[in-house]
Amino acid sequence: MSSGVRTADFGTGVLSRAAAVVHTLVTVEALLLLAASPGLAALLLLGPDPANLPLAAVCLLPLGPALSAAVYALHHRSHDLTDLHPARTYARGWRLNALPALQLWTPLLAWLTVIAFTLTHFSATGLPGWWAVLLAVIGAVSLLWGAHALVLTSLFTFRARDTARLAGYFLLRHGRATLGAASLLVLTAALTALLTEALPALLAAPLLLSLLHSGRPVIAETEEDFTA
Repeated sequence: MSSGVRTADFGTGVLSRAAAVVHTLVTVEALLLLAASPGLAALLLLGPDPANLPLAAVCLLPLGPALSAAVYALHHRSHDLTDLHPARTYARGWRLNALPALQLWTPLLAWLTVIAFTLTHFSATGLPGWWAVLLAVIGAVSLLWGAHALVLTSLFTFRARDTARLAGYFLLRHGRATLGAASLLVLTAALTALLTEALPALLAAPLLLSLLHSGRPVIAETEEDFTA
Protein backbone atom coordinates (compact mmCIF):
# COMPACT_ATOMS: atom_id res chain seq x y z
CA MET A 1 0.00 0.00 0.00
CA SER A 2 2.72 2.42 1.01
CA SER A 3 4.73 1.37 -2.04
CA GLY A 4 1.77 2.26 -4.25
CA VAL A 5 1.50 5.66 -2.59
CA ARG A 6 5.20 6.30 -3.11
CA THR A 7 4.91 5.30 -6.76
CA ALA A 8 1.93 7.58 -7.28
CA ASP A 9 3.67 10.47 -5.52
CA PHE A 10 6.92 10.12 -7.47
CA GLY A 11 7.33 13.01 -9.84
CA THR A 12 4.81 15.28 -8.09
CA GLY A 13 6.64 16.27 -4.88
CA VAL A 14 8.41 19.57 -4.26
CA LEU A 15 11.89 18.23 -5.04
CA SER A 16 10.63 16.47 -8.15
CA ARG A 17 8.94 19.62 -9.40
CA ALA A 18 12.10 21.63 -8.76
CA ALA A 19 14.18 19.03 -10.60
CA ALA A 20 11.69 19.13 -13.49
CA VAL A 21 12.00 22.92 -13.75
CA VAL A 22 15.80 22.78 -13.68
CA HIS A 23 15.88 20.02 -16.30
CA THR A 24 13.50 22.01 -18.52
CA LEU A 25 15.49 25.23 -18.13
CA VAL A 26 18.80 23.54 -19.00
CA THR A 27 17.31 21.74 -22.01
CA VAL A 28 15.51 24.81 -23.35
CA GLU A 29 18.62 26.95 -22.85
CA ALA A 30 20.74 24.49 -24.82
CA LEU A 31 18.21 24.26 -27.65
CA LEU A 32 17.78 28.05 -27.77
CA LEU A 33 21.52 28.54 -28.15
CA LEU A 34 21.65 25.80 -30.77
CA ALA A 35 18.80 27.33 -32.79
CA ALA A 36 20.35 30.80 -32.65
CA SER A 37 23.95 29.61 -33.04
CA PRO A 38 24.42 30.45 -36.76
CA GLY A 39 23.67 34.10 -36.12
CA LEU A 40 25.41 34.27 -32.75
CA ALA A 41 28.57 32.72 -34.19
CA ALA A 42 28.61 35.25 -37.02
CA LEU A 43 27.95 38.03 -34.51
CA LEU A 44 31.13 37.15 -32.63
CA LEU A 45 33.14 37.79 -35.80
CA LEU A 46 31.86 41.36 -36.13
CA GLY A 47 33.84 44.17 -34.59
CA PRO A 48 32.30 46.79 -32.27
CA ASP A 49 32.22 49.34 -35.09
CA PRO A 50 28.77 51.06 -35.28
CA ALA A 51 28.95 50.61 -39.06
CA ASN A 52 28.38 46.89 -38.42
CA LEU A 53 24.97 47.45 -36.82
CA PRO A 54 23.00 46.38 -39.94
CA LEU A 55 25.06 43.18 -40.20
CA ALA A 56 24.53 42.54 -36.49
CA ALA A 57 20.78 42.83 -37.02
CA VAL A 58 20.94 40.21 -39.77
CA CYS A 59 22.92 37.93 -37.45
CA LEU A 60 20.21 38.29 -34.79
CA LEU A 61 17.38 37.18 -37.09
CA PRO A 62 17.53 33.49 -35.99
CA LEU A 63 17.22 34.63 -32.38
CA GLY A 64 13.56 35.61 -32.82
CA PRO A 65 12.22 32.11 -33.60
CA ALA A 66 14.60 30.62 -31.03
CA LEU A 67 13.23 32.87 -28.28
CA SER A 68 9.64 32.21 -29.33
CA ALA A 69 10.14 28.44 -29.23
CA ALA A 70 11.71 28.78 -25.79
CA VAL A 71 8.73 30.76 -24.46
CA TYR A 72 6.40 28.11 -25.88
CA ALA A 73 8.37 25.27 -24.29
CA LEU A 74 8.59 26.98 -20.90
CA HIS A 75 4.88 27.78 -20.87
CA HIS A 76 3.94 24.19 -21.70
CA ARG A 77 6.50 22.62 -19.37
CA SER A 78 5.52 19.72 -17.15
CA HIS A 79 6.06 19.77 -13.38
CA ASP A 80 6.09 15.98 -13.30
CA LEU A 81 9.57 14.46 -13.34
CA THR A 82 8.16 11.32 -14.94
CA ASP A 83 6.65 13.20 -17.90
CA LEU A 84 9.28 15.57 -19.24
CA HIS A 85 9.61 16.27 -22.97
CA PRO A 86 11.18 19.77 -23.19
CA ALA A 87 13.11 19.04 -26.36
CA ARG A 88 10.01 17.77 -28.14
CA THR A 89 7.99 20.76 -26.91
CA TYR A 90 10.73 23.18 -28.00
CA ALA A 91 10.83 21.65 -31.49
CA ARG A 92 7.05 21.93 -31.76
CA GLY A 93 7.17 25.55 -30.65
CA TRP A 94 9.82 26.33 -33.25
CA ARG A 95 7.77 24.72 -36.04
CA LEU A 96 4.62 26.59 -35.02
CA ASN A 97 6.16 29.97 -34.28
CA ALA A 98 9.21 30.44 -36.51
CA LEU A 99 7.39 32.31 -39.28
CA PRO A 100 5.02 34.34 -37.06
CA ALA A 101 7.96 35.32 -34.86
CA LEU A 102 10.02 36.45 -37.85
CA GLN A 103 7.10 38.56 -39.12
CA LEU A 104 7.34 40.66 -35.94
CA TRP A 105 11.01 40.20 -35.05
CA THR A 106 12.33 41.39 -38.43
CA PRO A 107 10.65 44.84 -38.46
CA LEU A 108 11.45 45.31 -34.77
CA LEU A 109 15.12 44.58 -35.41
CA ALA A 110 15.14 46.92 -38.39
CA TRP A 111 13.53 49.71 -36.36
CA LEU A 112 15.92 49.26 -33.42
CA THR A 113 18.86 49.21 -35.83
CA VAL A 114 17.79 52.55 -37.28
CA ILE A 115 17.53 54.02 -33.78
CA ALA A 116 20.89 52.59 -32.67
CA PHE A 117 22.61 53.74 -35.88
CA THR A 118 21.20 57.24 -35.47
CA LEU A 119 22.29 57.45 -31.82
CA THR A 120 25.81 56.24 -32.57
CA HIS A 121 26.13 58.85 -35.34
CA PHE A 122 24.08 61.51 -33.59
CA SER A 123 26.71 64.23 -33.82
CA ALA A 124 26.50 64.04 -37.60
CA THR A 125 22.72 64.58 -37.68
CA GLY A 126 22.77 68.17 -36.47
CA LEU A 127 19.68 67.53 -34.34
CA PRO A 128 19.25 69.06 -30.87
CA GLY A 129 20.26 66.91 -27.92
CA TRP A 130 16.71 66.22 -26.76
CA TRP A 131 16.19 64.21 -29.93
CA ALA A 132 18.71 61.67 -28.66
CA VAL A 133 16.73 61.30 -25.43
CA LEU A 134 13.51 60.92 -27.40
CA LEU A 135 15.04 58.26 -29.63
CA ALA A 136 16.32 56.35 -26.59
CA VAL A 137 12.84 56.42 -25.04
CA ILE A 138 11.27 55.26 -28.29
CA GLY A 139 13.79 52.42 -28.45
CA ALA A 140 13.01 51.36 -24.88
CA VAL A 141 9.25 51.41 -25.53
CA SER A 142 9.83 49.37 -28.70
CA LEU A 143 11.68 46.74 -26.68
CA LEU A 144 8.82 46.57 -24.16
CA TRP A 145 6.35 46.21 -27.01
CA GLY A 146 8.57 43.44 -28.36
CA ALA A 147 8.47 41.63 -25.00
CA HIS A 148 4.66 41.55 -25.05
CA ALA A 149 4.64 40.59 -28.73
CA LEU A 150 7.06 37.72 -28.02
CA VAL A 151 4.75 36.23 -25.39
CA LEU A 152 1.65 36.67 -27.54
CA THR A 153 3.07 35.29 -30.76
CA SER A 154 4.60 32.32 -28.90
CA LEU A 155 1.40 31.23 -27.18
CA PHE A 156 -1.42 32.33 -29.48
CA THR A 157 -2.25 32.11 -33.16
CA PHE A 158 -3.08 35.62 -34.36
CA ARG A 159 -2.29 37.49 -37.52
CA ALA A 160 0.90 39.52 -37.21
CA ARG A 161 -0.94 42.85 -37.27
CA ASP A 162 -3.36 41.68 -34.58
CA THR A 163 -0.49 40.54 -32.37
CA ALA A 164 1.19 43.92 -32.91
CA ARG A 165 -1.98 45.77 -31.88
CA LEU A 166 -2.51 43.61 -28.81
CA ALA A 167 1.10 44.09 -27.72
CA GLY A 168 0.64 47.85 -27.96
CA TYR A 169 -2.68 47.66 -26.12
CA PHE A 170 -1.16 45.71 -23.23
CA LEU A 171 1.71 48.19 -22.76
CA LEU A 172 -0.57 50.45 -20.71
CA ARG A 173 -3.40 48.03 -20.00
CA HIS A 174 -1.19 45.89 -17.77
CA GLY A 175 1.38 48.29 -16.39
CA ARG A 176 2.69 45.78 -13.86
CA ALA A 177 3.47 43.28 -16.62
CA THR A 178 5.19 46.04 -18.59
CA LEU A 179 7.22 47.04 -15.52
CA GLY A 180 8.18 43.39 -15.09
CA ALA A 181 9.43 43.28 -18.67
CA ALA A 182 11.25 46.58 -18.13
CA SER A 183 13.05 45.22 -15.06
CA LEU A 184 14.22 42.21 -17.08
CA LEU A 185 15.49 44.50 -19.85
CA VAL A 186 17.38 46.61 -17.30
CA LEU A 187 18.86 43.45 -15.76
CA THR A 188 19.90 42.20 -19.19
CA ALA A 189 21.52 45.54 -20.03
CA ALA A 190 23.34 45.58 -16.69
CA LEU A 191 24.65 42.04 -17.14
CA THR A 192 25.88 42.95 -20.60
CA ALA A 193 27.53 46.22 -19.56
CA LEU A 194 29.09 45.10 -16.28
CA LEU A 195 30.05 41.50 -17.06
CA THR A 196 29.91 40.07 -20.57
CA GLU A 197 27.65 40.11 -23.61
CA ALA A 198 27.44 36.32 -23.45
CA LEU A 199 25.84 36.18 -19.98
CA PRO A 200 22.30 37.22 -21.02
CA ALA A 201 22.39 34.55 -23.72
CA LEU A 202 23.47 31.93 -21.18
CA LEU A 203 20.67 33.01 -18.83
CA ALA A 204 18.03 33.37 -21.54
CA ALA A 205 15.82 30.51 -20.29
CA PRO A 206 15.40 31.78 -16.69
CA LEU A 207 14.93 35.32 -17.98
CA LEU A 208 12.17 34.13 -20.32
CA LEU A 209 10.57 32.15 -17.49
CA SER A 210 10.50 35.39 -15.47
CA LEU A 211 8.95 37.17 -18.46
CA LEU A 212 6.21 34.54 -18.58
CA HIS A 213 5.61 34.95 -14.85
CA SER A 214 5.26 38.74 -15.07
CA GLY A 215 3.11 38.39 -18.19
CA ARG A 216 0.48 36.13 -16.63
CA PRO A 217 -2.19 38.90 -16.61
CA VAL A 218 -1.58 39.47 -20.33
CA ILE A 219 -1.87 35.75 -21.05
CA ALA A 220 -5.01 35.39 -18.94
CA GLU A 221 -6.81 38.33 -20.55
CA THR A 222 -5.85 37.20 -24.04
CA GLU A 223 -7.23 33.73 -23.35
CA GLU A 224 -10.43 35.14 -21.87
CA ASP A 225 -11.23 38.01 -24.21
CA PHE A 226 -9.40 37.48 -27.49
CA THR A 227 -9.60 33.75 -28.18
CA ALA A 228 -12.65 31.67 -29.04
